[in-house]
Amino acid sequence: MDGLCAAVQSFVLLTLVSVSCAVLQPYDLLYDSAVQAFYRSDYESVVLHMEAALNSSSELRQTKVRCRLRCQDEHPFEDSFTDLRLFDTVLRRAACMNSCVEERVGAQSLHKISEDVVQDFNRRIPYNYLQLAYQKLKMPDKAAAAAHTYFQANPEHVEMGQNLEQYKDQRDVRPEHFVDRQARLHQQYFTDAVKLYDKGDYEGSIVLFEEALVEYFKADVECRALCQGPQKFENHDYLRYRYSLHELVSDHFTQVLHCEHECVRDLATRPGRLSPMENYLPLHYDYLQFAYYQMDWLEEALQCALTYLLFHEGEDFMTENVDYYREVLEQDGKPREEAAWYVRRHKQEVELLLMGSEIMGAEFTEGNYWSGTGGRDDSHRIPSGTGGGLEYVPISDKKNISSAVLRKQEGGPLVYDSVRLVKNSAALNGSQRVLLDSVISEEECSELRHLAHSVTMAGDGYRGRMSPHTPNEKFEGATVLKTLQYGYEGRVPLRSARLFYEVSERARRIIESYFLLNSTLHFSYTHLVCRTAITGQQDHRNDLSHPIHADNCLLDPEANECWKEPPAYTYRDYSALLYLNGDFDGGEFIFTEMDAKTVTASVKPQCGRMVGFSSGGENPHGVKAVTNGQRCAVALWFTMDPLFRELERLQADEVIQALDTQSVWTQSLNINPKDEL
Repeated sequence: MDGLCAAVQSFVLLTLVSVSCAVLQPYDLLYDSAVQAFYRSDYESVVLHMEAALNSSSELRQTKVRCRLRCQDEHPFEDSFTDLRLFDTVLRRAACMNSCVEERVGAQSLHKISEDVVQDFNRRIPYNYLQLAYQKLKMPDKAAAAAHTYFQANPEHVEMGQNLEQYKDQRDVRPEHFVDRQARLHQQYFTDAVKLYDKGDYEGSIVLFEEALVEYFKADVECRALCQGPQKFENHDYLRYRYSLHELVSDHFTQVLHCEHECVRDLATRPGRLSPMENYLPLHYDYLQFAYYQMDWLEEALQCALTYLLFHEGEDFMTENVDYYREVLEQDGKPREEAAWYVRRHKQEVELLLMGSEIMGAEFTEGNYWSGTGGRDDSHRIPSGTGGGLEYVPISDKKNISSAVLRKQEGGPLVYDSVRLVKNSAALNGSQRVLLDSVISEEECSELRHLAHSVTMAGDGYRGRMSPHTPNEKFEGATVLKTLQYGYEGRVPLRSARLFYEVSERARRIIESYFLLNSTLHFSYTHLVCRTAITGQQDHRNDLSHPIHADNCLLDPEANECWKEPPAYTYRDYSALLYLNGDFDGGEFIFTEMDAKTVTASVKPQCGRMVGFSSGGENPHGVKAVTNGQRCAVALWFTMDPLFRELERLQADEVIQALDTQSVWTQSLNINPKDEL
């Protein structure tokens, strides 16, 4: 191990010397060397080359930022100039940037990185390799840091989440080792500030919110500087470009301007995510105005309230706050100058982009980057402040937000006389939740369990894996169509296969009626599943049967939100689990807060019991470990969008119709069970 440390120190010194001598190694070559070393099980080389690749990538980025900012200052565009002066400035600035960059990193042609490698670094794939390498080298503190860094951008990665839990139990790993090595400072300060705000530490939150703003504007400058480079023209081929020189220059600067305008979205987007934090920058001033109010610093509160109104002119709640501050102070104030300049610049950008789009014949839609309530608490306190919630949805997709998520109605008829309401949303400490009993009878439970034993044992699980969620349980499942096929072939009773079909329809009707949905609820996926505890693997078990998740978005506990984007099944609106038995140990269904830790409700399965809920981030849930016996259920997911109806369900409908009319059922059905969560 001492040899490795000495090698690392030597490599760092060599890197520093290399940088000073303008021979920075391209990070794609270093990355490739690290990956090759990984497959040779040469973990020391993995660490050396991967850390060097990360350093090289960071140094290249910072060099471009520094050089472009310096050259812009040395060669500014004048307010008025001739064509020759324009091109003179452009050429001088280009020459300046080329010499500046090459002075620090060597020939720029060496650093033309492929898009695949760029995407790997954006997704933080190098830290996955590092985590495994440090683990093999028995350096758990560094492995924990690498795992934590990777997990921040890939919160849906179940295995890495389990690795992090294991690191937390190791003696040599302390809480301070779980650091995000690529944290964006403005987002980190903001997140920490919100936590202090929610605890009532307003003075501490003010310090961090102010730091977050400083880092935000600094990051904005860097983002814009990185736009000052080659641009991709989606609809133009340079080799066949037939426009004039002026049109070519106009096109280029329009692309640069669009890139700079998109920095708003980039700075509000967490690593690995596609969706920005809506209302991100204005929220800083919303939080600050109320925090300053709580500290009785009303002049600062007024200034922040006026600043917020720069982004949301005339918004009622903040206008009322401004009136309150003015009345108490008996004076007026001004918004912050850096924010006023920032907003003016964006308005100018929009005007220029609209003009540039006309010239290029391209489309540019003016998006409202500041819209949204930001989760504000609209109680009647004066002044009002934010309640701390953030709405993370893609700005361009607002119109696609499912009405089911926004709906708060429930309590409709249960359709069937036998069904009993056990707990509603209030009793389950959440929204759009329901717990029902006697959805099916003991006899039906028994018949479906026997069906599960016959059909699922045939191997219709998740691609043959023992379990998609934990190695300590065996997971088996079967779809409606596969079950009906087995029934037709005589491998299981056709009556039982048909019962599975009819029971799932019963569940769908109950959910649709209870939640008072105005549109039809369609099946998205239907699964008969059993989880069986594996003997000899239950001692000291600390994992879950199914980790905490949400059904139509990617749960991000660190950000306290859920990202409605692929690979999540974003089209799902409601979910239900109908239990077939309760004679096993563990296996409780649990709802949690967004932190994926705080349990808000727990449901013990039993025959005929069904839990139903909306599928979004308002209902994170999971399953506790099944430590003895077998837990069986019918799992159902629903959508209100007919475009995402379950294909196998439509085929199953045709099969049932054919059986009812005693038509011949051909055996040429295309059965392709999905790998679903």
